[in-house]
Amino acid sequence: METSAPLDIVIVGGGTAGWMVGTALVSGLRPHQARVRLVESDEIATVGVGEATIPAMRDYNRFVGIDEVEMMRETNGTFKLGIEFLDWGFKGSSYHHPFGVHGAAIGGAGFHHHWNRARLAGHDFDIEQFSYAIAAARDDRFEFPNPDPDKIDSTYSYAYHFDASLYAKYLRKVAEGRGLKRTEGKVVDVTRDPLSGDVASITLASGEVIRGDFFVDCTGFRGLLIGQTLNSPFEEWTDWLPCDRAWAVPCARADRFTPFTRSTAREAGWQWRIPLQHRTGNGYVYSSRYISDDEAAATLMANLDGEALAEPRQIRFKAGRRTASWTRNVMAAGLASGFLEPLESTSIYLVQIAVMNLLKLFPGKRVEPALVEEFNRRVDMEYDRVRDFLILHYHANTRTDGALWKHCREMEIPESLKHKLELFRHRGVAPNYHDGLFALPSWISVLLGQGVLPGGYDRMVDNVPLSQALAEMERQRSAITRRVPSMPTHADFVASHCAIPRPIAEAVA
Repeated sequence: METSAPLDIVIVGGGTAGWMVGTALVSGLRPHQARVRLVESDEIATVGVGEATIPAMRDYNRFVGIDEVEMMRETNGTFKLGIEFLDWGFKGSSYHHPFGVHGAAIGGAGFHHHWNRARLAGHDFDIEQFSYAIAAARDDRFEFPNPDPDKIDSTYSYAYHFDASLYAKYLRKVAEGRGLKRTEGKVVDVTRDPLSGDVASITLASGEVIRGDFFVDCTGFRGLLIGQTLNSPFEEWTDWLPCDRAWAVPCARADRFTPFTRSTAREAGWQWRIPLQHRTGNGYVYSSRYISDDEAAATLMANLDGEALAEPRQIRFKAGRRTASWTRNVMAAGLASGFLEPLESTSIYLVQIAVMNLLKLFPGKRVEPALVEEFNRRVDMEYDRVRDFLILHYHANTRTDGALWKHCREMEIPESLKHKLELFRHRGVAPNYHDGLFALPSWISVLLGQGVLPGGYDRMVDNVPLSQALAEMERQRSAITRRVPSMPTHADFVASHCAIPRPIAEAVA
């Protein structure tokens, strides 16, 4: 039987990962279950790669009881309906990955199968015309989805853009208000139990020794506990995801206030654009094999849509994950667990998945191997699915410029992704996971956006006469066309719902 004494949990490292874990633990556990302490040093900078999220972030915020309006005001937040991809399939191409469906099912069969039958029959419709989220994004409009599932404007979701460092600061206030104890200090030593091999304590530069029953490693790429101390192997995926560096720089807010992230393919990688209330976040993710650091920085600075507000900052990384994110009495979260570049804004989601699964499989004083095994199975599944989705963006291209794109087009891909591509090319079958990322609409948008077209479709579609299906498709498209113009602009919605305090807005105007 497990002891009833509370578990002493020590989170090593702050930043977004540390404070997300800490806030979730003190929100999901009672004091008699656990005492939570976070140790961080103001001397150690956090990476803060991205400022964009996906809709699952809203589930985390609801779980910890965060007020959306307050959070967005304190983080300079804006809304996100999806991601626009420019020049990815080929130069001049453009598509959106929306947080919403492409049309509604017809006669029990998925909409994209009806669309594909119509395409093969010579009816050349752009499938994006049937996405409410895309139509709103292209018109720079936003409002909350209609709660009535029968309405056309209920068929989408949304996420956030925000300043990640401000989000961590906001979570710190929430977590400390709920009993989390923060200790300022730099870890200089880690001590393991000589019998079990578990981490027993950490020692700070001040000389203070902090003991714990369970530790969470949020120390970033260095993985102080999970890697340097417990030697949990790191599985590299750089052969499939060759980008290994990024330059990041903020610029003045642009006139166009878009409710989406933009990703523009460049010769040796891609550039992000993330609109916040007070500025725009920009970055160039690239492979050092195919471009020099100086060339990459110059490319980024030449492609800003506003005045640069700082010097560009470089971030170095390698794609991959720990083979066991939970090892002994240590769980890794954030960059200590793994890193998949910010192409689809999944970094914060993977922190969320880690801490929520920890709560579901919460250990006692003695860690049960079955809990560890199940946790690692779930986390590995999440990483592998995201990995395949990201590789798809690079692999399915017909660009004629740049050695990076040729390499990605010709490289051997994981068998799991190869299987997905074969199913889609033959019959239009795409992944539709019940849990985790990414669901059917996401795969449809990227597969078709990158130019992967299916040669067949679900035969159930033939049960609906083509003329009837075409009429229903037109009805759905017309409903979107009529409704979107009545939405407020993204700028107006943010101004009325969650605008940052006026003195700040005036200072950056």
